[in-house]
Amino acid sequence: MRVMLSIIMLVAAAGGGYEWGRYNPPHEGTPATPELSSSGRKLLYYRNPMGLSDVSPVPKKDPMGMDYLPVYEGESPTPSTAGQVVVAAGKMQQLGVKTELVRTQTLERRIQAAGRVELDERRLHAVTTRFEGYIERLHVNVTGQQVSRGDPLFEVYSPELVAAQQEYQVASRGLLALQQAGAEARVGMQQLATAALLRLQNWGIAPATLKRLTSSGPIQRTLTLHAPASGVVLEKKALPGMRVMPGEMLFQIADLSTVWVIADLFEQDAAAVTVGMAATVRLSALPQQSFTGVIRYIYPVLKSDTRTLSVRIELDNPQQQLKPAMLARVEISAVTPSEVVVVPRSAVIDSGKRQVVLLQLDEGRFEPRTVTLGRSSDDLIEVMDGVDIGDQVVVSANFLIDAESNLKAALSSFTAPATSTTTNHTGHTGH
Repeated sequence: MRVMLSIIMLVAAAGGGYEWGRYNPPHEGTPATPELSSSGRKLLYYRNPMGLSDVSPVPKKDPMGMDYLPVYEGESPTPSTAGQVVVAAGKMQQLGVKTELVRTQTLERRIQAAGRVELDERRLHAVTTRFEGYIERLHVNVTGQQVSRGDPLFEVYSPELVAAQQEYQVASRGLLALQQAGAEARVGMQQLATAALLRLQNWGIAPATLKRLTSSGPIQRTLTLHAPASGVVLEKKALPGMRVMPGEMLFQIADLSTVWVIADLFEQDAAAVTVGMAATVRLSALPQQSFTGVIRYIYPVLKSDTRTLSVRIELDNPQQQLKPAMLARVEISAVTPSEVVVVPRSAVIDSGKRQVVLLQLDEGRFEPRTVTLGRSSDDLIEVMDGVDIGDQVVVSANFLIDAESNLKAALSSFTAPATSTTTNHTGHTGH
């Protein structure tokens, strides 16, 4: 019985040892049995695929799920040359590395700006008189009234006007009476008639009205003033019975068939805009419509408070849908006059102090290159220096490659003192 019990205990111990070994494999820090490559080289250890100093004696994966790379005897773990980085083909697929050729083309940039509708200053007309008088009757008596060129605005009585008519008629009758008189008398009377007529002409009286005033008929007591242009009455100061002084503005008429849109561009966009560029204008009041105009003028002074530069866009307004003071959204299409060297925006790594692109020298071998940037569009950016046409630049996963390149550069620049401890093949430091 005692012998049987001893046999059972031995069998149980053997089975327990087998199961413990099955579910508790050797620690991965335990040196692996040396392996040989196909060329007969001895396997030393496995290195981190991202260039970190971490090594392992057995196969493993990094936190990103990438396999550690084997390092064999006589093989350099960092085959990159100075300033370059080498990425394995499998790793490039995992990172999703993509490249594009450096090329030349024109850049089209969409510039957004806020704007407002304003009157065309060249189509504003002020109605004044050049003589003193009194308004007796208004034909246009409300602000906002639409008028056409030649429409009567008001009638004014002026003693000066009556006196000038009388002088001209007296001089004209005197010329008829002095036909048989001497030449000196006729010349004097002609000078009086000419002076009276010139006085009426200098008051800006229309030729048809002037002809009627200088006829031999009765003296015209009042003078009717007409609209100098078609448009809308923006301002009306004339009132019946008021005294009118020379140069005093009585009406202001605006022709709204053409309006201006003043757009305020940000300072960094000012250099990309030139006279003649097309602009699309949209208004909150008319959300379903867009209007196309042309930049006619760029104002010479930057607004210091808003750091913006104003540009003037002219728009036709035949139906007078665009009304002064409306807010507008302006989009300007700025195209470079000639082709320039460009790369995709995603190819540029901007550290704040410098801008870098990654050039693919060979399959899997890359080199950081500092570049000087110029103008840009939505997807492309001009490169003024640093790359050549036909170079291949990384446009995807370049941040990961650049991070590895910087890390390898930092690691390669670090060398341990000659008398310090050395590192064995398992990656642990020995003393």
